Amino acid sequence: MATYRISQLAARSGVPATTLRFYETAGLLPAERTASGYRVYDDEAVDRLAFITSAKLLGLALYEIRELLDVREEGVCASVRARLLPLVTSRIRDTDDRVADLRAFSDRLTGARTTLSGPAPAGACGPDCGCTRTGPPESPQHEAWRHTPVMCTLDGPALDERTGRWRDLVAKAHHQERTEDGVRLSFPPHEDLAARMAALATAEQSCCPFFDFTLHLTPSSLQLTVRAPEDADGMLSELFAWSRTGPAGSTAG
Repeated sequence: MATYRISQLAARSGVPATTLRFYETAGLLPAERTASGYRVYDDEAVDRLAFITSAKLLGLALYEIRELLDVREEGVCASVRARLLPLVTSRIRDTDDRVADLRAFSDRLTGARTTLSGPAPAGACGPDCGCTRTGPPESPQHEAWRHTPVMCTLDGPALDERTGRWRDLVAKAHHQERTEDGVRLSFPPHEDLAARMAALATAEQSCCPFFDFTLHLTPSSLQLTVRAPEDADGMLSELFAWSRTGPAGSTAG
């Protein structure tokens, strides 16, 4: 049976060594050790890593992958399929819901742009000027984020890259304030920035569906409101430099 050092497994699989170490810590990919302390892997580890990578591509959380690996250890494919099928079905429902929400949000943005592109009324804003948009209250199914487990499916370099993108974006905010369920960031109104923000929020919900994002664009301001369960305070602080126990408002440079 072939054996591989961590650098060899990384080269063969395309998975960075930092991620392989993380998988070991998370209990997904155990490694043997040489007398000198080097990690070594066998062909079973290669197959196990391929399974982990495949499950990640399906958007499964790490705890779900751990459960699947335990079932896989039994050596019965039918059992793995029986556990995997409902997980995939659930991801399809989640994805369809997000697609519907994104379509509705795109329609809302298009309507706002059409209104704001027309002639402005004389004087101050009024009820019909288009700067303030109203709609029906949120229905309970649109608040599924309140009951979603606080678990991110990203790890290693992918997590570092996503965190860096949020920090770059948050650095452009000129004001930050606490809300009842999260944080609100204010930015200069800019169409490209709004598009970047929408794309990043969409990507974030694919791995962290416990976040709820709302964009509000007016001629004078672009606001991003992020809501999350209390258990997600640590991730709110990590991505948006804020915590639920922090000050009521702060200014970002």
